Amino acid sequence: MKHITRVFDLTKEEVEHLLKRALRLKEDFKKGKERKSLAGKILALLFEKHSTRTRVSFEAGMQKLGGGTIFLSKNDLQLDRGEPLKDTARVLSRYVDALVVRTYGQEIVNELARWASIPVINGLSDLHHPCQGMSDVMTVIEKKGDITNLKIAWVGDGNNVAHSWIEMAARIGFTLGLACPEGYDPNPEILTEARQVAPKPIEIVRDPKDAVKDADVINTDVWASMGQEEEAEQRKRIFAPYQVNRELLKLAKPDAIVMHCLPAHRGEEITEDVLEGPQSVVWDQAENKMWLHMALLEWLLAG
Repeated sequence: MKHITRVFDLTKEEVEHLLKRALRLKEDFKKGKERKSLAGKILALLFEKHSTRTRVSFEAGMQKLGGGTIFLSKNDLQLDRGEPLKDTARVLSRYVDALVVRTYGQEIVNELARWASIPVINGLSDLHHPCQGMSDVMTVIEKKGDITNLKIAWVGDGNNVAHSWIEMAARIGFTLGLACPEGYDPNPEILTEARQVAPKPIEIVRDPKDAVKDADVINTDVWASMGQEEEAEQRKRIFAPYQVNRELLKLAKPDAIVMHCLPAHRGEEITEDVLEGPQSVVWDQAENKMWLHMALLEWLLAG
C-alpha cells in the first residue's frame, strides 16, 4: 500500500511507468478499447478547496475504469465539528479503497496518510501538486517525445505546482529554469533536496527572458493561489514583468509549447492571444489529468 503525498514518494521507475501507462490508456480508450479494471472499487474525494479539473478528472477517470466515487467537503464530515484527522482516516479506510485530498496544509495530507490503511493521494496542497506535475510532464512527452533533452521554463510564482515540476525534473532528468521575482522563490528545502539528486540543472533566475531563451516548453500559473487573495493586488504589481506574452514567446524555440494548469487569469500571468494561440496545449494538458489519474488509480488499486 502506497501514498502519493508528493512526487518524491515515487521512484524514477514508478514515475516512468505511470507516464507510459497514462499515454497507453489514452490511446486505448480513444480506440474504443475500454477496461473496467476498478469495478467494485470506491474512491473518496475529500476537498477543502474549490476544484474543476482535479475533481472532475478523478471522478470521470474512476468511473471510466468501472469504479465509483464519493465526494466529501469538509462541511460534510465531522471534521467540521472537531473530529481528529486520524479518526477520519481510519473510518474512511473501512468504507472506501482510496482517498484523494485537496486541502491547504501539507500536514493534513501527511496526517491522513499516516493513519489511513488505504492509499492517500494529494490532489493539491499548498506545498505540492504531484498529480498535476506528472500529468503536465505526460503532456510534454505526448507533444515532444523524449523530455530528457528538453529545456523547460517556469515563469511566475515558485508555488506548489512549481515544486512538483522541480521534483519531476529531479526524478526524470530534464533541464528546468524557473524565473521568479525575488521573495517568491520555490521552497528552499524542496529545491535543495531535488538538486542533490537531479541529473540536470534546476536553476532559479530573476529575468524571465533568461529562463525562456531557447526553451522547448514555457509553463506558468496564476500569480495568487487560493488562500492568497489578500495579496492579489500586490502580486499583480510584482509579477507584471513575468507575464507570458507574445514578446516573451518569441525568445523560445519556434516550436515551443505553452502550458498553464488553469484556471487562467487572461491579461495577468498570460495573454489571451498566447493562451488561445497555436502553441498553447492547455486543453490537452487539462484532459491528460484524467488519463494520469486513471493510470495512478489502476496502479494503486489493481496492481
